[in-house]
Amino acid sequence: MSNLVDKAKNFVAEKVANMPKPEATVTDVDLKDVTRECIEYGAKVSVSNPYSCPLPICEISCNLKSAGRAIASGTIPDPGSLKASDTTMLDVPVKVPYSILISLARDIGADWDIDYELELGLTIDLPLIGDITIPLSQKGEIKLPTLRDIF
Repeated sequence: MSNLVDKAKNFVAEKVANMPKPEATVTDVDLKDVTRECIEYGAKVSVSNPYSCPLPICEISCNLKSAGRAIASGTIPDPGSLKASDTTMLDVPVKVPYSILISLARDIGADWDIDYELELGLTIDLPLIGDITIPLSQKGEIKLPTLRDIF
């Protein structure tokens, strides 16, 4: 009897491991808005859903780092669903307070941009399997707004 149970476990584990899973990529990080309190950047995330039914997104966690330390972080609870058998574009807002930008003055002063590393965790609810988190990471440069961008 235990041999049958072990075979069933191995069969299920193999099928789950070979199931197609949603895939995601960060396509762009751009300046979105400038306010009196902060600069808001927007990360565009492309997520493909291989299933014929929409999948709910539980949450998106975000961590923006520069010079090895976090300058912005947060979570977006319940941002919607992934379209069935299609690619969904998600906009992830990232707000960076000016007080943190001042502490990064050395990096900013050289070329008026921030060298960043953006870490995202996209948590999706897969039926029968449960929640899975797709980790994403991207490095690059974010240009700071100039007076021309503000006015």
